[in-house]
Amino acid sequence: MRIIIVSGLSGSGKTIALQTLEDLDCYCVDNLPFKLIGPLAQEILTASVTVSPTVAVGVDARNFFDELSQFPAMLAELRASGLRVEVLFLQADDEILLKRYSETRRRHPLDQGNVPLREAIRHERQLLGPVVACADLIIDTSDTNLYQLRELIRARVHDTPDEAMSLLFESFGFKNGVPSDADFMFDVRCLPNPHWEPLLRPLTGRDQPVIDFLDRQSEVRTMINDLRRLLEDWLPSFETSSRSYLTVAIGCTGGQHRSVFIAEALRQHFSTMRRHVMVRHRELK
Repeated sequence: MRIIIVSGLSGSGKTIALQTLEDLDCYCVDNLPFKLIGPLAQEILTASVTVSPTVAVGVDARNFFDELSQFPAMLAELRASGLRVEVLFLQADDEILLKRYSETRRRHPLDQGNVPLREAIRHERQLLGPVVACADLIIDTSDTNLYQLRELIRARVHDTPDEAMSLLFESFGFKNGVPSDADFMFDVRCLPNPHWEPLLRPLTGRDQPVIDFLDRQSEVRTMINDLRRLLEDWLPSFETSSRSYLTVAIGCTGGQHRSVFIAEALRQHFSTMRRHVMVRHRELK
């Protein structure tokens, strides 16, 4: 049995994540105290009715304040019992969460009527520290709409074969901030920039004229080859440590040309030797 613990900050998309998994035929339970996950799993295993082999459990700061510090130990106990347990954590920037609450006019679950919203968000982030520290996959939804989030959940969580590590190459622009959910982050701003070519400026790293321009640059080819060798050497080590997800972020200034081209090149290369490789371009809407 596979158990996915879905946790994260209020307003970051936990409900969307659970609904997406439920639509994909996972057995979902929301707001379950963590200490009841083990008994739930055993009950499902011994049930006479057919239940999905994947169970998604929503856990947040509202229902087990006193257990949050024990999360790592309880997680280790669950895994030691032979269950395959993964932790998915969703988060977003404070300003984004403030904006979402302002738009929906919902009350934050830690707001008891006398706590400013910003303080409630800060407190929740602090409370969930032990959970995020154990996360197998962190998804930052600051720049993700609900449709993109659903696709990420489907591709990275639901469609990943049991024996395969999900590998995501993500391009981004440093001018919009660095992604907080990356395991590796590489800066390619030192490479020749198509932005300074007037005919290439409005295009992206997926357009053939930009591809041709960058492919002619020896520095770009060297960068790609070096990144390939580094990842080829180290990805097996992550897999042997039972890692389920790995995100490699490639950043340039605006996230339009160089990072997109290199992320695509790496995705194409590793797709020839691995089963579950994806690409995401944060700045391309």
